[in-house]
Amino acid sequence: MSKYDIIVLGSGPGGYVTAIRASQLGFKTAIIEKESLGGVCLNWGCIPTKALLKSAQVFDYLKHAEDYGLTVKEFDKDFTKVVQRSRGVADGMSKGVQFLMKKNKIDVINGFGKIKPGKKVDVDGKEYSADHIIIATGARSRELPNLKQDGKKVIGYREAMTLKEQPKKMIVVGSGAIGVEFSNFYNSMGTEVTIVEFLPNLVPLEDEDVSKQFEKIFKKRGINVMTNSSVESVDTSGKGIKAKVKTQKGEEILEADVVLSAVGIAANIENIGLEDVGIVTDKGKIMVNDWYQTNIPGYYAIGDVVPGPALAHVASAEGITCVEKIAGMHVEAIDYGNIPGCTYTSPEIASVGLTEKQAKEKGYELKVGKFPFSASGKASASGAKDGFVKVIFDAKYGEWLGCHMIGAGVTDMIAEAVLGRKLETTGHEVLKAIHPHPTMSEAVMEAVADAYGEVIHL
Repeated sequence: MSKYDIIVLGSGPGGYVTAIRASQLGFKTAIIEKESLGGVCLNWGCIPTKALLKSAQVFDYLKHAEDYGLTVKEFDKDFTKVVQRSRGVADGMSKGVQFLMKKNKIDVINGFGKIKPGKKVDVDGKEYSADHIIIATGARSRELPNLKQDGKKVIGYREAMTLKEQPKKMIVVGSGAIGVEFSNFYNSMGTEVTIVEFLPNLVPLEDEDVSKQFEKIFKKRGINVMTNSSVESVDTSGKGIKAKVKTQKGEEILEADVVLSAVGIAANIENIGLEDVGIVTDKGKIMVNDWYQTNIPGYYAIGDVVPGPALAHVASAEGITCVEKIAGMHVEAIDYGNIPGCTYTSPEIASVGLTEKQAKEKGYELKVGKFPFSASGKASASGAKDGFVKVIFDAKYGEWLGCHMIGAGVTDMIAEAVLGRKLETTGHEVLKAIHPHPTMSEAVMEAVADAYGEVIHL
């Protein structure tokens, strides 16, 4: 039996990052993967979807070339090549992870891993043991009982990024990040898209001002938005599909070629041996402490299989925290109140901290500032004036409670707010930190200035 210090089960952005950090700390490390290195994020999620969205953005630029004083006489899309490019990007990233495994002397074990008592893992009949076993098996598209995925007419995100033909009509159920990113992509490519969202707002976890602006932009682009609505059933017996949708006004029948189910994710915790070892789960998640230890010594879990935001950067941070604690380093528990969320639609959405509503519910007296990109020189020059930056401060102590952005490139800007909050930066300090001109980032400073009654460009 092969013996290791640490075995990581799953090679997504939680697993492979954990393995690399473990190796850096001197642990003899192995990683087990049943499919491709990089997991869902690199192969079927974060990376290939961004490649699809980039193609959609370029196509939009071509459609609006005249807005930039350019004439493009003939152009078209090749849906198959767009999908192929996305797969090529994903393959390249997966090869990059292979290189990192070799560089860090991590043993890659291909196959389906199942944990066993006594700190052992069975991989397709062969046993391995380790002092520490870290579960990072990720998640998959969640299925609703009345919306069973058949992979053809009712699909999840995997099928949505590898369709052989572009559908003429698509219904997207759910308006979280997955739902709106695919809605954006297919709408840009020319598919007639309808989003069905159970809650009152699109991207319902975002600040209400962001949600409302986002909905206006999507409607303006010709996306049919149905909020306060739910898909009750789908008839797949004909050539396309017929979806029965319950709305506040009654029931409607929608026809389309395909339905994309984007109603969240389910953790991959089945058949991996949790019951055999006696590891406690609750509501489909593995229960862990601040250092990702389960109730059974020597077994840990990180990423989408534990409670908390199911985000790649969270999984990576959890894995690093976990192995540094195992190594006896002094580590801080992760602050889950300071996790940035990013949605890569057009326009992008990025946020961190409390929404205005949440801050009021917690009893804070607030200073709220907002700066629209329509007043930004860089945004005007770029032809990307949609959106704004909104900041929320505690009026008493100047604590930066939340930051919410919608607009071009804001997913690259939100880190300023994350770092500022981590360093307990006050509004005054942000104001006195000189921001470069002309940039989109100036909008952060201007929004803070608005909150404190000092805004210059409004």
